[in-house]
Amino acid sequence: MAEPLDDRALAGLRERLLEWYRANRRDLPWRSAAGQQPDPYRVWLSEVMLQQTRVDTVLRYYGRWLERFPTLQSLADAPLDDVLKAWEGLGYYSRARNFHRAVREVAMKHDGQVPRDFDTFHSLPGVGRYTAGAVSSIAFGEPAPIVDGNVRRVFARWIDEPNPTQSRLWRMAAQIAPGATPGELNQALMELGATVCTPRNPRCDRCPASHLCWAYLRGTQEERPAPVKARPLPHEDTAVAIIEHEGRFLLVRRPVDERLGGLWAFPQAVRRRGEAVAAAAERAAREGLDLAVRAGEEVATVQHTFTHVRATYHAVRCAWTGGQPVPLRYDDWVWVTPPEVETYALPVAQKRIAGLAAARMAEAEAA
Repeated sequence: MAEPLDDRALAGLRERLLEWYRANRRDLPWRSAAGQQPDPYRVWLSEVMLQQTRVDTVLRYYGRWLERFPTLQSLADAPLDDVLKAWEGLGYYSRARNFHRAVREVAMKHDGQVPRDFDTFHSLPGVGRYTAGAVSSIAFGEPAPIVDGNVRRVFARWIDEPNPTQSRLWRMAAQIAPGATPGELNQALMELGATVCTPRNPRCDRCPASHLCWAYLRGTQEERPAPVKARPLPHEDTAVAIIEHEGRFLLVRRPVDERLGGLWAFPQAVRRRGEAVAAAAERAAREGLDLAVRAGEEVATVQHTFTHVRATYHAVRCAWTGGQPVPLRYDDWVWVTPPEVETYALPVAQKRIAGLAAARMAEAEAA
């Protein structure tokens, strides 16, 4: 793709993209029908959910979310616990927290109306350049460019560059966006990357822009963009204290500014060098809640990989021996029965631990 394209070439590219998109776009619940005005709240929700998450996963959550929070105001009025429970399982929970904060700001400062102005919308908590461009273009028809992972791959192949700079990618997106229907154009680019210009085995014979794709013309499309070499992730070995008392578990709520902030979990502590699992579990209760506990059997070992760290959780049954819970390192605490655990928002690994702990408790009671 020659850069920059002249007006005639750009007009032809936009026409081809739109023609292809209108004939091939997937029927997704957040996409409005032709001639229908998009709901900015629903567009925004879909873009937040789709960040770093596959479409088929989002499809399972999107409808349920709207049943629970059908309007922006209903989400703004909801407590964070309810929001995180509805998000439970989608991962990257900072998205939900930031979305909730931003929606509350819109409700309080913008009369509940998602700002049309790009800069105003971009200034909201958690709204990055991509999200601002996507919502502004799709919901309001503003000529705002977007670059996500799919668009980056499309552009890298068009210009046959292994590692195009962000400034170049955004410059290319800005060339294309100012058409008659910016929202459709941006969606066409994303759809092209998701369904045709795929990471492996791209369907170049179905691409409306193959005539200007230098990678296709040179046969290098499988090599563009260059793969990113993954760095080894650090490892955390963590003891999880399943504190039991009279048929109940003790759950704690993590501070919102920490990893998995706002979610409920069992108390835990990263093991020190040479520290036994039982000692670390007892320390988790002491340092996190000022509780004295006696560690017993290990219930399970659960592995989980986050974006920046691998975690191994050693879940240990602990008997409460003294003191009253004080949330020294947590925002709150609560005693719950095993069935009540389901009403709280827990991370995936903690839900697995809860299920195993409940089963072990039931076995012990039946013995």
